[in-house]
Amino acid sequence: MNPMKQVGVEKITLNIGAGKDERMMKKAEILLKKLSSVNPIKTTAKKRLPAWGLRPGLPIGMKVTIRGAEADELLQRLLKAKSMKLNAKSFTKDGQLAFGIAEYIDVPGLEYDPDLKIIGFEVAVSLTRPGYRVQRRKFSRAKVGAGHKVNKEDAIGFMQEKYGVVVE
Repeated sequence: MNPMKQVGVEKITLNIGAGKDERMMKKAEILLKKLSSVNPIKTTAKKRLPAWGLRPGLPIGMKVTIRGAEADELLQRLLKAKSMKLNAKSFTKDGQLAFGIAEYIDVPGLEYDPDLKIIGFEVAVSLTRPGYRVQRRKFSRAKVGAGHKVNKEDAIGFMQEKYGVVVE
């Protein structure tokens, strides 16, 4: 197989929405620090929604982005929490995938913490091929051809082959 056609994990983003609740933000930060070595950052509201009491700049969640070898290791643990099964609807047409974990205690290596109670979080996995840098670099940008982009079938095949995931 052509080495430029091999699919790989670019990054994993973990997200916990907390709303305006400050205590939930602290719990989300503690949980994300337990899951990865990267410090989480606050996500803020972009629009004003008076019905929900939101205004631009108000912190409403926490997220962390993991790349490299740690991302691969963490993805294996997160897939075990989902019993190595994913829904076909979890994959987008451009080859990305996202799923939720209802309780953090399902993740191997994490034990119940009475201070955190039960919290769930969202996992978003970005897949890429070598050569995608041409569309992101500063100088001499170019488009990635349609044949080189990761599609839904490529993503499903990669997850089945590398991680042994069953797609329903």
